[in-house]
Amino acid sequence: MMRTILLLGLLLLGISTQAENYPYRSDYLWLTVPNHANWLYKTGENAKVEVSLYRYGVPQDVEVTYEIGPDMMPPTSSGKVMLKGGRAVIDMGTMKTPGFLDLRLRATVEGDLQSPTYKHHVKVGFSPEQLKPFTKNPADFDTFWQAAIEAARKEVSAEKLEVRSERIDDYCTDETDMYLLKLHTDQHHSIYGYLSVPKGVMQNMDASPTAGQEIVNRKSVNRKSVNRKYPVVLCPPGAGVKTIKEPMRNLYYARNGFIRLEMEIHGLNPEMTTEQFKEVSSAFDHENGYLCNGLDDRDNYYMKHVYVACVRALDYLCSLPQWDGTNVFVQGGSQGGALSLITAAIDRRVTACVANHPALSDMAGYLDNRAGGYPHFNKMNNMLVPEKVKTLAYYDVVNFARRITCPVYMTWGYNDNVCPPTTSYIVWNLISAPKESLITPVNEHWTSEDTNHGQMLWLKKQLSE
Repeated sequence: MMRTILLLGLLLLGISTQAENYPYRSDYLWLTVPNHANWLYKTGENAKVEVSLYRYGVPQDVEVTYEIGPDMMPPTSSGKVMLKGGRAVIDMGTMKTPGFLDLRLRATVEGDLQSPTYKHHVKVGFSPEQLKPFTKNPADFDTFWQAAIEAARKEVSAEKLEVRSERIDDYCTDETDMYLLKLHTDQHHSIYGYLSVPKGVMQNMDASPTAGQEIVNRKSVNRKSVNRKYPVVLCPPGAGVKTIKEPMRNLYYARNGFIRLEMEIHGLNPEMTTEQFKEVSSAFDHENGYLCNGLDDRDNYYMKHVYVACVRALDYLCSLPQWDGTNVFVQGGSQGGALSLITAAIDRRVTACVANHPALSDMAGYLDNRAGGYPHFNKMNNMLVPEKVKTLAYYDVVNFARRITCPVYMTWGYNDNVCPPTTSYIVWNLISAPKESLITPVNEHWTSEDTNHGQMLWLKKQLSE
């Protein structure tokens, strides 16, 4: 069943957002209103957008230059229009094939010396439900990932997964407890994570013994809390060489009866100092260079151990006596949305998945002369070459989306230039499992706190006894 909710004009006011935020803190406000309320058209239909520019809420009569082009691609037309009464209508034309058109706006305000040029953009879709992936589906895809997971489990058994755990008092509240974990996911890699739990559920973890002792202690101490069972939620991170920021931001999961593990993927201790982090992170060459590392060989690509680590994190969560034995959820945005969908596909223990604007989706789509997914390899030299495209097929979200069987709740916006709507629709179109969507056309690469909290409420509805 598909349930699509459209959030339009009201999102322009009072939104608490994350990065790439619109509306931003500015004296000027753009308002763009397509002549179809849902911002969607059939191929061949003409799209028109009413454009307004306000300063302190007052309409501005200024000249606006614009370019129009396919999602993430060079412009195919351009022009100028004079706002009268602060408004004008721009004819965007149409598309003959499924996809998105992007109207890119620019206004120069004379006399405004601080920031005289203001930009905005708006994307509208044409039959996006018909979008299909460029990325091919390898014949040995399933055996490749099964072998990778089995190899990691042989290298590090379930009993040896946990290397260290400690209670972080600064992150504990009257209702919740927080633990810092280090998990040894295969012979060469570890990850860190913050485990948030309802108060008192895992008091026996505080002693931080060795991994083998830890598992015994969990079964013999604190009987009262062990008898209470909880669903588990894995939250993989967005892209970047970074540690876990604001671990208390999502404590409402623990307050609502979830055991939640927020993980990082690089083995970087989130408790290290800023100076230590700068020293370590500099070894990664540049912020997201790891996404290019080893693409010539599917067995040596950096993201192989990351995908496996997500399954190993579930191995840990499902080893907890406090787990209810049934409910296993994954939830994340951007790269974390991709990793959530990936984990749901290769680990059948997952019973529901939430993904915001997934990255790593149809990454080779640029070879089909249209938008491809983050990290946008078209902008890098010698990346979209045959041997690397072949490797990407084993790591692209589209091939995992085909294999998902659990319910999925997916969110994306149309104005997103990080994870463009073209690739989000492609992923959505491939999911044959029960699915629901929250489409927020005005959003760029962010979700509101209300949206994030609503996803937790959706997961509560998925709980099975």
